[in-house]
Amino acid sequence: MSAAPETLPPPSAQAHTPARPTHMSAPRRTPGKHTVHWFRKGLRIHDNPALREGIIDAVTFRCVFIIDPWFASSSNVGINKWRFLLQCLEDLDKSLKKLNSRLFVVRGQPADALPKLFREWGTTALTFEEDPEPYGRVRDHNIISKCREVGITVTSRVSHTLYKLDKIIERNGGKAPLTYHQFQALIASMPPPPPAEVTITPQMLNGATTPITDNHDDRFGVPTLEELGFETEGLKPPIWIGGESEALARLERHLERKAWVASFGRPKMTPQSLLASQTGLSPYLRFGCLSTRLFYYQLTELYKRVKRVRPPLSLHGQILWREFFYCAATRNPNFDRMEGNPICVQIPWEKNQDALAKWANGQTGYPWIDAIMIQLREEGWIHHLSRHAVACFLTRGDLWISWEEGMKVFDELLLDADWSVNAGMWMWFSCSSFFQQFFHCYCPVRFGRKTDPNGDFIRKYIPALKNMPTRYIHEPWMAPESVQAAAQCSIGRDYPMPMVDHTKASQINIERIKQVYAQLARYKPQATLNANAVQRPNVLQSSPSPTSIIASINQSNFLCSQTPDPQNATSHSFKEPSDTFPINKKNKDTESNQTRYKRVIIVQKTRNSNVEINVSAPQDRRASDNYITINEGDPAHSTDAKKQENNYDFKNLAIDNHIRGFNNIQNINSQYYLTNYSTKKKETEIKNETDEGPFVRPESYGTDRAYTINRCPSMSNEKEFETPKENLKQ
Repeated sequence: MSAAPETLPPPSAQAHTPARPTHMSAPRRTPGKHTVHWFRKGLRIHDNPALREGIIDAVTFRCVFIIDPWFASSSNVGINKWRFLLQCLEDLDKSLKKLNSRLFVVRGQPADALPKLFREWGTTALTFEEDPEPYGRVRDHNIISKCREVGITVTSRVSHTLYKLDKIIERNGGKAPLTYHQFQALIASMPPPPPAEVTITPQMLNGATTPITDNHDDRFGVPTLEELGFETEGLKPPIWIGGESEALARLERHLERKAWVASFGRPKMTPQSLLASQTGLSPYLRFGCLSTRLFYYQLTELYKRVKRVRPPLSLHGQILWREFFYCAATRNPNFDRMEGNPICVQIPWEKNQDALAKWANGQTGYPWIDAIMIQLREEGWIHHLSRHAVACFLTRGDLWISWEEGMKVFDELLLDADWSVNAGMWMWFSCSSFFQQFFHCYCPVRFGRKTDPNGDFIRKYIPALKNMPTRYIHEPWMAPESVQAAAQCSIGRDYPMPMVDHTKASQINIERIKQVYAQLARYKPQATLNANAVQRPNVLQSSPSPTSIIASINQSNFLCSQTPDPQNATSHSFKEPSDTFPINKKNKDTESNQTRYKRVIIVQKTRNSNVEINVSAPQDRRASDNYITINEGDPAHSTDAKKQENNYDFKNLAIDNHIRGFNNIQNINSQYYLTNYSTKKKETEIKNETDEGPFVRPESYGTDRAYTINRCPSMSNEKEFETPKENLKQ
C-alpha cells in the first residue's frame, strides 16, 4: 500500500514535464512536525491514508490544493468540469472546517508554489496521494527531489487505485498487461486490495492544529467561475453536484438497489438509462471524492449478504477496467497519442476540421448522434453505450477521423474523463488497441431506434425535432415535405441533412481497417507486443447486438492483429507427464502431407446448471451432463473448402496462457486448463479453477460459453513439451 519515495522509478521527461524550481532554500522551522498535505485527486477525508499519516504526531497541518496553470489554461477543460471541481473544493473545505482546519487553494505551478509555502510555514513533512499517471509521476519525482535537498520528508500512499500498479507490472515481468484477460489473471493471483481506511475525525488529530489567518478567504479561498474568467450567463443548473458529501450520498443510494445487485447481470437498456442517474458515481471516482476501495468493498459485502457467495469479478467490471487502463498507461507517457505509442495501431486517419466540428457540436444530421453530443456538452455525462456510438461514428464507422480528436472533446466536456481511462477507451472504441472487432459497427439509425424507440431522448435534446413523428424521428430526412411542414422542421434548414451516407461510409471504412490489419499481419514490429499474446478476431462468434458488446466485454480479442514471428517467440522445453498429456508420436515424414487442424470443441453451459467441476466434453451431447458440445466448428465437419484450407477460424481461437507458465502452448484456454487428453476418443476433461486460483469462473466473465482448443497429435510443430507439474495441480 505504501509507496516510499525511494522506490519511485525515474520517470520519463516527455509529455507535460512540469517546470523545475532553480533553487529551494530550507524553510524556517519551529520544533516538531509541520505537515502539508497536497490534494490533487483524492478530494476527500475518508480513506485518505496519506493525510492520516501526515497528521500523526503533527504539531500543525495544512491542506493545500494548487490550481495548476497547465490544467487551468487548457482549452480542453470545459465549464461544467471546472464547476464540478470548484464544488468539490468547496465541499472539501467544509469537511476540513469540521476538523478545525481549512483548505488552502493556491494558484501557480506546484514546483514554484510549494517551496514558497514551505518556507513561509516552516514545513517539515509533505504528504500526498500517489498519482499513477506519467505526468503526475514526473511532477512528483521533481518535488520529491527538491524536498530531499532541504530535509523535508515526503510520504505518498496509494488510494486512487485499488492496487499499487507497479506491483502488477512487476508480477507481469516488468511489462504492463495489455489484455483484460491477462490483467484479471494477474490481480486474481494477488492478495486482495487493502480495505478503505476510516474517515478522519477530530479525535485523530491528537492536538494537531491548522493556523488560519483573518484574510484566509481572500488569499486561499476557493475561486468562482467568474474569477477564473468564465462567462456564466445562460449556464444551466448542474446535473452533477461535486463533492465528497454528494458522492457518499450517491453511494448509499447506489447500494440500496439490492434488487439490482441480486439480479446482477447484463444491463437492460431503456431510454431512461440514457439520462443521468442519481446513483451515478463515475465523476466522483474520477476526482477522488469517492474512494474506489470503499465502493469496491461495500459492493462486495452487499453481494455476499444477498447472494451468500463470493462475488464474481464482473461485479466490479467498471472499476477493474478503470484499473486496467491506469496500469496500461502508468509507464507510457504517449498513451494519449498515436505517435510514439507502442500499443497503438497506426491507422492513417483523415483530418477534417469541419466534420469534426459538426460531430462535436451535434450537427451531423443523425438525431441519435447529435442528441448524445448535445447532452454531453450541456450536462458533462453520457451513457457508456452512447459513448460507443458517437466514438464509432467519428472514427472507424463514418467520419474516419482520429480517436485523438475525439479524446480531446471528451476531455473537455466529460466530467469523468481522466487521462488514462479517456485515452484507453478511445483507442478501444476506434479499434486502435485492446479491441479489434472492427466489423461491429453502430448504425446511427438502427441503434438509436432500438435504444430510444419513441424518440423521447432525441426530443429532449433537439427541440427542432420535438414535433417530428416517431416514424421519422431517427431519420427525419425521410419525412415527406408535408410531414416536415406539419412538424415545423424543414430538414436542411431547421435541422441539418446527414453529413455522410452511413451505409457507404461504414462499408468503405471497414475495408480500410481490414487493410490496416492485413498490413500488420505482414510485419513483425519488435518490442511492441509479446509475440505469444496475439489473437485475431474470432470470426466464429456471431456478431453481438450493440447492447451486448458491453456485456461481452471480457470476450474482447487481443491487442493487435499481428502474426507472431516464430523466430522471436520464447522457447520452452516442456515435457508433459505421460499420465497427463499422452502424445501420439507419429513419424513426421508420414504426416507432412496431411492437413493439420486443431479440433475446436465449443462447450456451452446449459441453462439452470450449477455443474462446476470435472465435466467431460465429448463430441456428442450427453444428457447426463449439463454441458453440450457443438461440432460445427470442427474442420472435419466443415464443408467450406477455404476454411479447411486456411483453417483461419480455428487457429485464431488459440489462446496463450503465459501467466501459468504455458508461454509457448497456444492450445490452453485462459478460463480452463486441460487435465486429460485421449488421442483415440478425442475427449478432453476440463475443470474450473477455484476462486483462489488465478482464473475466474466463466460466470465472472459475464458469459455462458467457453472455447476449448484441443492439442492435436498432428500439430505442425511436433515437439515434446514439458509442463511444470505445479501448473497442473490446481
